[in-house]
Amino acid sequence: MVAKKKIESLQDIKAATAAAEEPKATRKAVKDKKGRSYATGKRKDAVARVWIMPGKGNITINDKSIDEYFARPVLKMVINQPFAITNRENEFDVICTVKGGGLSNEYEPELRATLKSAGFLTRDDRVVERKKYGKAKARRSYQFSKR
Repeated sequence: MVAKKKIESLQDIKAATAAAEEPKATRKAVKDKKGRSYATGKRKDAVARVWIMPGKGNITINDKSIDEYFARPVLKMVINQPFAITNRENEFDVICTVKGGGLSNEYEPELRATLKSAGFLTRDDRVVERKKYGKAKARRSYQFSKR
């Protein structure tokens, strides 16, 4: 167990803030033999497995191009936002396999801070609440009748 220092003067405050502001070590990219980086994204029952590698900007989802898989331009824009924010458009090829969740629910280490501050590296851990016995759904009761 590490005991916290007691701050009693301005010099102690300056020392504590200087220690807190020290730069953290950058993460080293983990790549396989083919030079690909791997990540997994989840929401409810949907799972997306993504491989990113240097390339020409081709995005493949379940063996279909992005234009075939996503008909709506808004969904294509959401997929390309991390590349646009980090000025890396047309530099990486993305291969993705998606299971579950439907159509609408489905990085490099030095870019982590940029993507995190933009809200792209988050995990939504909400799941569907289970149905309880004696109820119509998870919380919905059957209609009450006085007589």
